[in-house]
Amino acid sequence: MAETVHVKKYRTGAQLPLQGTAHAAGYDITACIEEKVVIRPGERSLIPTGLLLELPSGMEAQVRPRSGLAIRNGVTLLNSPGTIDADYRGEVKVILINHSQEPFTVDNGMRIGQLVFKHVCSPQIVEVDAISETARGSGGFGHTGL
Repeated sequence: MAETVHVKKYRTGAQLPLQGTAHAAGYDITACIEEKVVIRPGERSLIPTGLLLELPSGMEAQVRPRSGLAIRNGVTLLNSPGTIDADYRGEVKVILINHSQEPFTVDNGMRIGQLVFKHVCSPQIVEVDAISETARGSGGFGHTGL
């Protein structure tokens, strides 16, 4: 059985998150702005969606970029994925950054990101004096080569 996420349209013109296809993991979210926003090359802007979420305990909503904006326009999310915690009740906003060489215009209703809903665990954190050894050890950041 699917879980329920409550969504409130906080601003006039806000659109509910919507799956693009029946099996899409992400729910597209749109800009809810009164005036167009122009993001110049190398700049970022915080774009409101006009939505408030009420997530069940033990769930997060990850705010992720849209691949079409990235490949066509060089526009993506600065903190990706962004996390919306189950106890957050503020407006969902998206930090867009323009990595292209051209200004990018955000229009009202434009799909600017997507929400992916994930279960999270809250493990007990225990301080110890030592941790177990593995074959990998501390190897990271390219330790397996090209």
